[in-house]
Amino acid sequence: MSGPCPWGLSTPDYRAYHDDEWGRPVTADDAMFERITLEAFQSGLSWLTILRKREAFRAAFAGFEIATVARFGDEDVERLLLDAGIVRNRAKIEATLANAKAAAELQRSGPSLAALVWGHRPRGRPRAPHSMGELPATTPESTALAKELKRRGFRFVGPTTAYAAMQACGIVNDHLAGCPARARVERERREALKRMLSPA
Repeated sequence: MSGPCPWGLSTPDYRAYHDDEWGRPVTADDAMFERITLEAFQSGLSWLTILRKREAFRAAFAGFEIATVARFGDEDVERLLLDAGIVRNRAKIEATLANAKAAAELQRSGPSLAALVWGHRPRGRPRAPHSMGELPATTPESTALAKELKRRGFRFVGPTTAYAAMQACGIVNDHLAGCPARARVERERREALKRMLSPA
């Protein structure tokens, strides 16, 4: 099911990501940590590069299990710098380890990483974009999220990276109007939000 989001039509990798994953709600902490990490590594690179290295990233970072990555140390940084399957950028690797520690602290003290990110969702029902040119690079919500993540100890997650993560994780629905994926994503977003806001 490929819709009219133009970027989702350019390669088979993008088509699969657009149709099956982009914008569908992510509510688990480890999965949210993965998306934030990959968006941070994408900074300055093509998203296609990251998609094609995704399985290598998962292997390198223990499936993005927060508790495990939070225990990584200097030896792991050196190991990762030798891993040709990922993007070997020391600053981003060290930021990922710091972010795992910050996410683990969130799990201990609350709110969870997923709850914190969803807490910065736009209120109301934004109008569906009709063209790629209508999609912002940042929003007041992504700027506030980036600021809060930084306050909590996260690194390499500025407002643009935060907004890209919000798009990827269903915090916002930026499938274009008329895209076949848009209605499904919106329905899943509402259901996910209802579950997250329900008392345990």
